[in-house]
Amino acid sequence: MALKKTPVTGMKDILPPEMRIREYVTGQIEETYRRFGFSRIDTPCVEHIENLTSKQGGDNEKLIFKILKRGEKLRLENAEHEDELVDSGLRYDLTVPLARYYANNNAVLPAPFKSLQMGSVWRADRPQKGRYRQFTQCDIDILGDSTCLAEIELILATTAALGRICPDNRFTVRINDRNILRGMALHCGFSDELLEQVFIILDKMDKIGFEGVKRELQDAGHPQDTISRYLKMLSGVADDAAGVRSLGVTLLDVLANEVTENLAYIMETVAKVSETEFKLSFDPTLVRGMSYYTGTIFEVSMEGFSGSVAGGGRYDKMIGKFTGKETPACGFSIGFERIVTILMDQSAEAASAEPKIAYLIEKGMDDEQFCRIMKLAMEARKNGSQVLVVRMNKNKKFQKEQLQKDGYHEYQEFYKEGLNKD
Repeated sequence: MALKKTPVTGMKDILPPEMRIREYVTGQIEETYRRFGFSRIDTPCVEHIENLTSKQGGDNEKLIFKILKRGEKLRLENAEHEDELVDSGLRYDLTVPLARYYANNNAVLPAPFKSLQMGSVWRADRPQKGRYRQFTQCDIDILGDSTCLAEIELILATTAALGRICPDNRFTVRINDRNILRGMALHCGFSDELLEQVFIILDKMDKIGFEGVKRELQDAGHPQDTISRYLKMLSGVADDAAGVRSLGVTLLDVLANEVTENLAYIMETVAKVSETEFKLSFDPTLVRGMSYYTGTIFEVSMEGFSGSVAGGGRYDKMIGKFTGKETPACGFSIGFERIVTILMDQSAEAASAEPKIAYLIEKGMDDEQFCRIMKLAMEARKNGSQVLVVRMNKNKKFQKEQLQKDGYHEYQEFYKEGLNKD
């Protein structure tokens, strides 16, 4: 039987043009984040199954690629449940592994710790255009800082990176707080035990709009006057810091004033000091579906792409599940694959910091000439050039067209009778 040449369903091969874009994006992100004091780390792609199924990953926990026990530990004949066969799985995000990493290493890490992670994650999702089962995530997190400095730094760093990578695409940072979200719902009359249901429906706002949210809340049996008050409040709040403070006055019966004051301060500070042009907008309908968020949440939408290209928030309770002691934590994740897709759709070319030169050598070159050319190539490489040495094809025009697609726009042609430089 012939071997299969196509990737496994939901995976993909990455060709050189896309790989250059990916390396460019990775380089821009890493360089930007290092300037903000983030240190790059890595965690294993395989995590304990108990950690992956700890009810912190939301729907992602239904999409785990699980790994069977090995050797004598795998006892198929005696197993009654899947749990008896599985002891680990592929990570579905970088946040849960980071929490374990910090719990295991915090004694030797600085406080607060500013982490940068870039790596593959896996989800057994239904494959579709632009969505694969293996993809790259890029996260920055600040662990051990309970102040709003963490949110300010994360927003400034992420927007600086996006501004460098996509300078021609306007983008908006939408910001909210899970405590404000909860306070608005309680103030309008929703019962505490039904808030998660309300937020699941509200999280669909981008897809179904206000009328769709209203209809689903009605279908769920919530009182009409409560729904009306809620939707009126959501649509009536101004999207700036003043609007946040005004909302805080309204919610004093259910929400401490420091929550809205903190969010307003974040917005004002970012607006004053950011060197990247973007819109910062308070969005009371922003939910962020992950159940581990405990405070500030944010999401970035970009011109020319539906959906978000980055998102994150504060998750102060996750690390404590590993250590028994709560540790403040906040993170922001760039949608790496979506950014790459935007650049590919724009036919963007990754800028190369080093000259790219192709040496085309005529066939039949004698050994002495060939060695001399190879020495020239080695010298050019030592001096910082990227040199590709290839045999010259009969159809030289087509060969150069292919080299141009690969980023080579300078050539040196070597013939048996001597050098001809284009």
